[in-house]
Amino acid sequence: MRSSSHKLRDLTVFALLAATILALQIVLYGIPGVQFNGLLISAITVAYGKRALIPIYVYVLLYCFFYGFVIWNLPYFYIWLPLWGGFMLVSRIKLSKKFKVPLFMLLSGLFGLSFGALYAPVQAVFFSLNLKQTLAWVIAGFPTDVIHAVNNFFTGILIVPLSELLIKLDSLNNRSSL
Repeated sequence: MRSSSHKLRDLTVFALLAATILALQIVLYGIPGVQFNGLLISAITVAYGKRALIPIYVYVLLYCFFYGFVIWNLPYFYIWLPLWGGFMLVSRIKLSKKFKVPLFMLLSGLFGLSFGALYAPVQAVFFSLNLKQTLAWVIAGFPTDVIHAVNNFFTGILIVPLSELLIKLDSLNNRSSL
């Protein structure tokens, strides 16, 4: 059982991580497909496992408060789950860094490539798009998804060192509060 001081510290760290994700997204807003939220969500997932859902959903709520609770922001409530789930699975596999880094890069890139397709169901439902229209919407956004994938792939090289840093900082905090 975690003490109340541990829980408070975790909530503070998670709030700061969520705010960092949002701040980086705001800073890079004008560059289509270039974001660090996938990198940070992946690293947080590797470091914190199931508990990573806390900063992810604090980020989603902050995002909606900042940009508004509007239709096109609804996918944010589910779109990060495949990324979180994928990293939950692959981060538990015992691999050396030599294999983990490219695997994490590939998984991150694939998520970027699939972003438009993951986003499409909400568009289809709220705008009454049929399958043909939905596919046209996904295809129209595909160039941005390619940029997103390339960005995610290359920033994915930072997932292992960033998650290791988070784990190390967490363990230092746990030791200092005993």
